[in-house]
Amino acid sequence: MSKKIFISADHGMAIIYFLQSDVVSTLLDSGVEIIVLTDDETQDRIEKRFARPGLIFEGLRLKQANEYAKKVSPRRQWLLGYLRRVGGSRRINTEAMDSHIWEVWGENGWKFRLGVWIPSALAILLLRNFAFARKLLVQLQNRFTPESGLYTDLFDKYQPDMVVASTPGWRMDRYLLRESARRGITNMTAIVGWDNSSSYNISGANVQWATCWSELQKEELVLGSDWDPEHVHVGGIPSYDGYFRKSWLMPRDKYFNLHRLDPNRKLISYASSFVHFAPNYPNIEALAKLVSSDALAEPSQLLIRLHPSHFQDKPRIFAEERQRVFDLEKKYPHVHVVQPVALGGSLGYYGGEDMDEKSSMMAYSDVLVTVYSTMLVETAVHDTPMIAAVIDTPGGWNKKGKFSLSLKEIGDWPTHQRFRMAKAGRVATDERELQNMLNLYLKDKSVDSEERLMFVKDEITFTDATSGTRTAKFILKILNS
Repeated sequence: MSKKIFISADHGMAIIYFLQSDVVSTLLDSGVEIIVLTDDETQDRIEKRFARPGLIFEGLRLKQANEYAKKVSPRRQWLLGYLRRVGGSRRINTEAMDSHIWEVWGENGWKFRLGVWIPSALAILLLRNFAFARKLLVQLQNRFTPESGLYTDLFDKYQPDMVVASTPGWRMDRYLLRESARRGITNMTAIVGWDNSSSYNISGANVQWATCWSELQKEELVLGSDWDPEHVHVGGIPSYDGYFRKSWLMPRDKYFNLHRLDPNRKLISYASSFVHFAPNYPNIEALAKLVSSDALAEPSQLLIRLHPSHFQDKPRIFAEERQRVFDLEKKYPHVHVVQPVALGGSLGYYGGEDMDEKSSMMAYSDVLVTVYSTMLVETAVHDTPMIAAVIDTPGGWNKKGKFSLSLKEIGDWPTHQRFRMAKAGRVATDERELQNMLNLYLKDKSVDSEERLMFVKDEITFTDATSGTRTAKFILKILNS
């Protein structure tokens, strides 16, 4: 009988990682049967797109999982999740975790602060300094494993030999992973995000194996949340294999026609990022003014990519910024807006439906500007010059109950710090710096090229477009051991 693997793909990044790379196809070719558990509302569409023999799709039952989180000791479960998010060891850079602490403080009232946050601070001190406390936290979470009705029937029906998830229980996959651990089934996490290993840390379940992008991520897992280094595999990032193969790259004229771009003007792209912490509008407006004047070294145009958060109903301020960006498009010449493609359900605008759009934007841009997005790594893969723009709005969102953080202050988050130290791009703190840096790159795209290539090697390790196959072979090795 063929062996079976559950794969939890509860996020668009996980869909790309497993299904739009060679991971799943390599596992299927080896004779393994795969059951992909994904967003219930979009399961049919995902199944239709990726269907092939040996590949089965089931709903991840996220609605029921959320109900369990809200109804069964909700405060205790929330507190465990919060401590898991911010309690990583101080042996690694904790700047991203620290920002989340202050975010929770800023968005809650005094009763919450006195009753939850201050006692939590004492627990965080223990977690940051002692491995036994971090290990105890993982064990305390195990009591919140639904006894029946969530995944019991799926485990009984398929009898999986392994469970692989896109986080070690940082999201709702925690209940699936806890059930696998309770049953003694081998489990593994695949780190799908650039900043995941430095921003979330402690596992939400007993997870045995991990595969990640680089030695940098491995160090964060080992030092930050006590992973056994022998159980952490460096496999690269399968999601980027398509970039190296240029399999998503549209012809340049087709791409320019798609967005009504002028082929005779230089292309500056802006990828919105960190919307939850601060407005992106000052960055965008500065760029719109620059391309619509004679301030740049070459006649240019601006393509603005909105963030998935710009399409959230709550808080309304994100949608309001989206509208301001569309208004800029009408106001200034040579300004164009593109929005990510929505898959729907809980995947929202993270469905991975527009990899051809993303890849073409990065490849054909003369300069890409963002805050400190993961797209810095992706853009470096395309060897395109890049700038992290951190022009702040005084007071941030200026909305009661909405935490804001200066974009200048997130430069020391682990991944952001590595970008700056690698000198793979420039950081612009005001419009004048932004203008000068754009002119530098518009005159010579080769500036910082060597640093970009080294940045890619350090952050994702493998550039031979075989990370999907490499990762699948590691999964098979553990499955058959």
